[in-house]
Amino acid sequence: MQQRKAGRPFGTDGSDFSYRMVVDSRYTKVAKGKSRLKALIFIQGIFQLIVLFYVALPISKGKDPNILAVSSSVIGLISLLIGELGRRRSRGGFLKFYLAMSTITVLLSISCAASSSSTLEFIQNPTEWETKKFELIETLVLLLGLLVQMFTISTVISLISNMSPPKKAS
Repeated sequence: MQQRKAGRPFGTDGSDFSYRMVVDSRYTKVAKGKSRLKALIFIQGIFQLIVLFYVALPISKGKDPNILAVSSSVIGLISLLIGELGRRRSRGGFLKFYLAMSTITVLLSISCAASSSSTLEFIQNPTEWETKKFELIETLVLLLGLLVQMFTISTVISLISNMSPPKKAS
């Protein structure tokens, strides 16, 4: 059996490039959007694990768990799984559900932090930042999570619009 060498395809001199098929730009946008969404889901997963660690920390000290924070973490992890399924299989419905649930997760996390009086006191008093590093990291994770969520919203909306079939001209 004859080995084919890398380079120009056999049987052409390269002048037939104008007859080759071109990929529609919408498919390239979908591929780029899926790649970007994969990175965003990975980052959100890291943030969810950090939040889960902060939720589990008071439980390990024998304190009662914050039910709102626990439910936020559970919803967040489930939404990430659904988002990954939607991304892999190009399912717009899954991506819409993921978008709604991940947004609810971020809002629940922010409401947990806002309802905690220690977090509000910590933000208002910068002199205590050195002694309360735990709250500083928690606040930074929440703010970065909100920023990542904004990028996720725009990416998912763009991805869904590019995945939908093109509109037929009337």
